[in-house]
Amino acid sequence: MSDVVVGPDGLARCPWGLEAESRADYRLYHDTEWGRPVHGDDALFERMCLEAFQSGLSWLTILRRREGFRAAFAGFSVPAVAAFTERDAERLLADPGIIRNRAKITAALANARVLAEWAPGELDALVWSYAPPAGRPVPRSFADVPAVTPESTALAKELKRRGIRFVGPTTAYALMQACGLVDDHLAGCHVRAGRQAPAA
Repeated sequence: MSDVVVGPDGLARCPWGLEAESRADYRLYHDTEWGRPVHGDDALFERMCLEAFQSGLSWLTILRRREGFRAAFAGFSVPAVAAFTERDAERLLADPGIIRNRAKITAALANARVLAEWAPGELDALVWSYAPPAGRPVPRSFADVPAVTPESTALAKELKRRGIRFVGPTTAYALMQACGLVDDHLAGCHVRAGRQAPAA
């Protein structure tokens, strides 16, 4: 038996995709983004930043400020953010459209400067090299979904070794879930089922 919940539209989803107070926000993210493969250095930098900003907060808080983050962080262009100055950092700290946490802002800017020194595609290749092999058991409830895995621990360790801040094993696993390195949609969820359906 799976813990999926059937919504008003008749589709089965992971329970968090139908949380009452925020159904539209979570449902859209659940149905169209979470667990789908994300590639590209800027796209992965955005997800890495957002997962770090989410630490200690609800994901809904991040979703509702996402466009504010994109505006404030130049669309998460690695070269653009790497060029931010101290004046930009102060601007970010005063921006009500994002999470104004000095340590997280400082880490995002420092991470961009590190990544700007990497070859194009290097972040993408590094992150995806930690995708676990196919054949993981399909979770039936969120009790079956880990918070940390050996792969996320190894990824976090390598990112830290290379100078990336604020991405520990738990944040690394959330990144892996969000970017499709793992598929933690529950058994019976229409998103998982849709991806496994044979091509017409």
